[in-house]
Amino acid sequence: MKLSFNINMPSLWRECLSSAFRMALGCTIVGCVTLYGPLSIRTFIAFPAFSYVTVILIMQNNATLGDTLLGCWLALYATIQSIGPSMLSLWVIGPNRFSKGTVALAVALASFVVVLPSAASTHLVAKRISLGQIVLVYVTAYVNGVHTDPLMHPIRLAASTALGMMACVLALLLPYPRLACYEVNQWDKQLTNNILKRLKVLVKVLCEEDKTCALRSISQVKSLVTTRTKLLSIIMRYQDGMQWERFPTKIFRSHSLSPIERLQEVDMTVRGMELALTCTNPFPINIPNEDLRHGLNSLEEHISLTIKHAKLGGSPTVPESNAKSITHILQSLHTIPTTHQELPIFFFLFCAKLLHKKSLTEPPTCIQDMQIKKKENIPKGKEKWANWDTTLRSTNLIPAIKLSLSLGLAVFMGSLYNNKNGFWAGLPVAVSYVSGREATFRATNVKAHGSVLGTVYGVLGCFVFERFLSIRFLSLLPWFIFTSFLQRSRMYGPAGGISAAIGAILVLGRKNFGPPSEFAITRIIETFVGLSCSIFMDLIFVPRRTSTWAKMKLSQCLATLSESIESLSLFVGKTDLENCQKRFKMQVNELGKFVAEAKVEPNFWFLPFHNVCYDNLLGSLSRLVDLICFGEHALKFLQQEFQRGVACGKEDVNMLQSELGHVKEIICSSIKSLEEISRMKSLMHVEKELEKRNISSDIEDGKSPECDTCMVSGLGEDGIGEIIGSYLQRSRSIVDNLYGDEDDKELKSQVVLCLSALGFCLSACIKGTIEIEEAIQELVQWENPSSQINLCEISCKLRAFNK
Repeated sequence: MKLSFNINMPSLWRECLSSAFRMALGCTIVGCVTLYGPLSIRTFIAFPAFSYVTVILIMQNNATLGDTLLGCWLALYATIQSIGPSMLSLWVIGPNRFSKGTVALAVALASFVVVLPSAASTHLVAKRISLGQIVLVYVTAYVNGVHTDPLMHPIRLAASTALGMMACVLALLLPYPRLACYEVNQWDKQLTNNILKRLKVLVKVLCEEDKTCALRSISQVKSLVTTRTKLLSIIMRYQDGMQWERFPTKIFRSHSLSPIERLQEVDMTVRGMELALTCTNPFPINIPNEDLRHGLNSLEEHISLTIKHAKLGGSPTVPESNAKSITHILQSLHTIPTTHQELPIFFFLFCAKLLHKKSLTEPPTCIQDMQIKKKENIPKGKEKWANWDTTLRSTNLIPAIKLSLSLGLAVFMGSLYNNKNGFWAGLPVAVSYVSGREATFRATNVKAHGSVLGTVYGVLGCFVFERFLSIRFLSLLPWFIFTSFLQRSRMYGPAGGISAAIGAILVLGRKNFGPPSEFAITRIIETFVGLSCSIFMDLIFVPRRTSTWAKMKLSQCLATLSESIESLSLFVGKTDLENCQKRFKMQVNELGKFVAEAKVEPNFWFLPFHNVCYDNLLGSLSRLVDLICFGEHALKFLQQEFQRGVACGKEDVNMLQSELGHVKEIICSSIKSLEEISRMKSLMHVEKELEKRNISSDIEDGKSPECDTCMVSGLGEDGIGEIIGSYLQRSRSIVDNLYGDEDDKELKSQVVLCLSALGFCLSACIKGTIEIEEAIQELVQWENPSSQINLCEISCKLRAFNK
C-alpha cells in the first residue's frame, strides 16, 4: 500500500511539475524568438501559432530527451512529406486560382496521402504535424491569394515547425537533461522490488497455517498486483525514448538497466503462482510434506537472490549447499495428486521451477518468438486478395478516406463561416487525429471543453496582464501544471488536456491578432464546426456503436478460445497451439479496448452498456489466456518426453490423450454454445423464426435432436472432480508404470509437475468457462428483462435455427 501511495502522490506531482515546467520553457523559447527576436527572424517565422502547437505535440505525455529527439525526427519527416508536395501544387496551380471548394479538395487529397500508410509505418505524431501543416499551407494560401509566394510560403511554415523542434530540444536539455534511461532505471528498480515482494508474500500464503493471515496476505498480493500494472505501463512508456538516447548518451549507458523484456517472463511466472493461490479454497493449504513447507522459503530466497544478482549484472549463483537443497525440494514430488483440490500446490511448484531455471541474463525466448512470428502468416499474392473484404478492413484505407473527408469538410464549412480564420476549423481535427477507434462523442466533448477552457483562460490572462507581455508568459506555468493533471484525469484525458494547453498558448503567446475576446469567440465557433464535421463523418463510416463492436469481439474471443483449448495435445505437430494462444491474447486485449470505449459512450436511446458484466468477462478471459500459456509450457516438455518413445509406450500416451480429449470436448462444447448465444441478434428474433418453422414446441419438450448440449455449470463441484480425477488417475498410472527407476528421479519429478500443471490448467479452464456462462447469462437477461433465460434452451433453439 505504501508503494502504491508513493506512485500515486509524490511521483505524480513530480511528473506533472516537471512536464509543466519544460513545456512552459519550450513555449517561452518560441515566444522570445517570435516576439522579441530580430525582425528578419520574426518575418521568416510566419506561423508562430504552429510553433507552439509543435512544442505541445512533441512534448506531450511527460516527454524525455529521447522522446523529444524522436519527435523532432518525426516532425522533420512530416515536414518533408507535406511541404514538398504543397510547394509543387502551389507552383503548378497558383494560389490565385484557389476557391473554398478547391482548397477543401486539396486538403482532403493531401491528408488522404498522409493518413493512408499504416500506423506501423508512420508514427501518429508525424501524421498530426503533417496534417496541421497541410491545413495551414493551403487555407492560408487561399486567404492571401495573389500575395502568396508559392515557394517561400511553405518554407516559412517549415521554419515555424523547426523553431518548435529547437525549443523542444532546449527545454529537455535545460537546466539538466531528462533522460528516459534514468526514468527506466528508477521505475525498473521498483518493479523488481514489487516482484520480489509478491514472491515473498505468495510463499508466505502457501506456508501459512492460519486462515485469517492467509486471506490478509492474499489482499496484500492484490494491492501489489495493482502497483505492478502501473509500474509496467510507466516503464513501457519510456522504451522508445531509450532507443533514441543510446547513441548520443553513451556516457550514461552505465546507469541504464537491461530492457524491461528481461523481467516480463519472470513477472508472468509470478502471476502463475498468484493464479494457483486464487484457485485455492479453502485455506490453509494442504502441503504434501513438511520438508516441502520448510524448503519453499529457501526456494524463495534463492529466486530473489538470482533476480537481484542479474539486475546488478553479477553472476546469479548461490551457495552450493543451498542449490542442492532446492534441487532436492523440486525433485521430491513423485506422485500425481488424487483430487483436483491438491493441484494448486503442484502448479505453484511448477511455476517455481520455471522461475528457478530461468536465466535473466538473456532475453526471454517467448518475446523472441513473438518478434519472429510477426512476419509469419502474412498472405501473399492470390491468397491476400482471396478475402478482399478482410484485407480492405485490415488496411488504413477506410480511416484515410474518413479523415480526408472530415478535414476537407471542416475546412470548407470553416471558410464559409469566416473566410479569414477558416483554418481554425480544420486544425483541431488535424492535430487530434488518432489511428484507431475512439469514443467519438466523449473525445469530441473533452476536446471542445478543453479548447473552451484554454481559450477562456487565455482571454482572462490577456485582460489581467494586458500591458505586461512577459507576465502573460509566466501565467502559462500554472496553466500547464493544471493541464498536466487534466491529461492524467479520467474526465479529460490526453485529448482534453492538450486541447486546453493549445487553447491558452494560442492567445497568451501571440500579439497583433486582434482583440482577444473576438479571436476567442471565432476560434471556439470554428473548433465546434470542425469537431462537428468529424462527428458527422465518423457516424457515416462507423455507424455501429462501440457496445456492438464489443459484443462482436467477445464472440471472436470465445471462438479462438475454443480453438486454443482444442489445440492442447500431447503429440508434436498435431495442432498449432502457439499461434492460437497468441491470437486469443490479442483479441482479449482488443476486447478490453472496446469495453473501455463503450463505458464512456453515451447511451442516448439505446440499452445501457453492462459495464460490470463485461469486466467480469474480461477478467475470466484474461485468466484463461494465462492458463493456456502455462498449459503450453507443460505440454512442450511432455511432447518432447513422449516423442522419444523410450520413456513411455505409445499406448499409454494414446490413453492419456483420450482423457485429455474428453476434458477438451466438455469445455469446448460449452464454449461453442456460448459463442453462438453471443452472436445472436436478439432472443425475440430467434423465437419468431422458430415459430415459423413449427419446431419451438419440440425444443421445449426436449424432443428436438439439437437438444443434446449441456453447459459446464451443470456439472457442479462433484462433476468437475470426477472429470479431473479420471485424468489424474490415468496420469498417475503412466508415471507409476514408466518411471520406476531410482535414476529417473529428476525426470519423474518433472513429468509429475507438468502433468499436474496441465491438470490444474484444465480444472481452472472449466471453472473459468463456468464464470463466462454466468456472465453471459446475466448479459442475455440484461438484454431480455422480460424473459426467463436458460442458456441450454437458447443453445438448442439456435442450433435448430441455424440448421
